[in-house]
Amino acid sequence: MAKQYDVLFRLLMLGDSGVGKTCMLRRFTESEFDPSHISTIGVDFKMKTLELDGIKVRVQIWDTAGQERYQTITKQYYRRAQGIIFVYDITSESSFQHLMKWAGDVDEFAPDKVQRVLIGNKSDEELSRQVTKDQGSKLAETYGMEFFETSASTSSNISEAFTRLTELVLQAHHRDVDNLLGALDDYLDNHALEEENKSEGTDVNTHRTCAC
Repeated sequence: MAKQYDVLFRLLMLGDSGVGKTCMLRRFTESEFDPSHISTIGVDFKMKTLELDGIKVRVQIWDTAGQERYQTITKQYYRRAQGIIFVYDITSESSFQHLMKWAGDVDEFAPDKVQRVLIGNKSDEELSRQVTKDQGSKLAETYGMEFFETSASTSSNISEAFTRLTELVLQAHHRDVDNLLGALDDYLDNHALEEENKSEGTDVNTHRTCAC
């Protein structure tokens, strides 16, 4: 059976409750959108496989609760993440202002090599906008992140944002991935060689039996 993926990465979604993290995740992994909002309790996750540069990358995307009472739980997941998605709602200035707190938590708990992108969600609700695109872009520049405005409702930029973060993680861990794939190739080559030797050994024994 063909292997389903070459490498597994964990991505973590962070942001206030109600910014649309769950809707974004469902749109990316299932191509579905449900406008009814049910707050995530604790942490949930979904999986998707992408092929980048000939490498099958399995991304495990953790959707975290934004409420204060769950943040002790979610911090446990920071240490295992290779990528962070910061999400705010363009119609909520407070969700944008709270990003500094989320970024501070990542600086404290996440690995040094963690990759990050900033997403302003609900770009389809232009009439209710409270955060300009320029504000989002400048904040991303301040933190050295790439920036996207997305809409889970229309699917605008959803795939692009998740895929780009996965590419950044792959680039950051390229040496590790090369070593992993190299080790896997060596294992498969050795396994094939062992099977070939076993086959040859069986043939020799068979001939000897016949000769007797």
